[in-house]
Amino acid sequence: MTPDCKTGRPPAGYHPDGSHLRTALDLAAAGVPPLPLRVGKVPFGNCHRCADSACGGRPNMKSAGPCQCPAPCHAWAAATTDPAVLTSPAWARAWRQAVSVAYHPGGAGVTAVDLDSAAAVTWARKILPTTRIVPTTRGEHWIYRGAMRSSNAVRPGVDLKSRMQYARWLGPGTGRMVDLPAAVRALVVKEETTPAPGQVVSSVPERATWDRTVATGCRHTERYVRTGLERGLALIRARTESGAGSQTFGVARFLAVQHARCPGPCALAVLGEEIMAAAVSVGVPESYARRAVANGLEAAVERAA
Repeated sequence: MTPDCKTGRPPAGYHPDGSHLRTALDLAAAGVPPLPLRVGKVPFGNCHRCADSACGGRPNMKSAGPCQCPAPCHAWAAATTDPAVLTSPAWARAWRQAVSVAYHPGGAGVTAVDLDSAAAVTWARKILPTTRIVPTTRGEHWIYRGAMRSSNAVRPGVDLKSRMQYARWLGPGTGRMVDLPAAVRALVVKEETTPAPGQVVSSVPERATWDRTVATGCRHTERYVRTGLERGLALIRARTESGAGSQTFGVARFLAVQHARCPGPCALAVLGEEIMAAAVSVGVPESYARRAVANGLEAAVERAA
């Protein structure tokens, strides 16, 4: 490492003891893919072949998967658990200049709920199940078992870091990690009960009706299913001002869980159409309503697995 020509001191962030690399190797051994961060808590810039989007944006930035460049490149996609890559000559310069270590939560099979203010922490303590907690400079990271789509600013002071995202490694934290709850998954559902100016909310779509003829493998009676469905639809229709998107997700997930032990088919897609129609009726655009239903049904399947 060349010292600063004016001061004679190593540049800021220089760690001759290799502590950041040792941390990275420990994480990799535990199945957590790390990457180095430079000054500003940001990843190292792309290699010369990919600089300034010369590579066309690389598919690795649009879907999960490792970076194929020799040196750290493409941020989260560079994270790896391969010690041969982490200790390779191509990574040596980055480790010498690194000021901290990050990791890819989705690659480790977890989601970090980044609470960036005291108000956000207070909200989490009231709403979310307690899990492993890592203190940060301005708040806390709540770590849940399970990966999901990342999203920033899902509510004031709250970011979700999981797939295709990185988070700073600030230590293992304390507490027992629990499964990713529905309340966190629901945060990525768009809440748009009022259409933007000039836009028109989708009309209630045509749909089939759930009955025994389309659910020949369901172990429940038709009355049981219809009663649960109508209660769920009523909850959605009551959300005329806000919260309809999250309620739609919750209803879809709850109803799907009831059918987890059925031999099938249970025609959950038909139930989903009725749930989506209820959401559209209170102003949720059809595309968001459909996504909320799909996410709810998927979360139920993951819980049953």
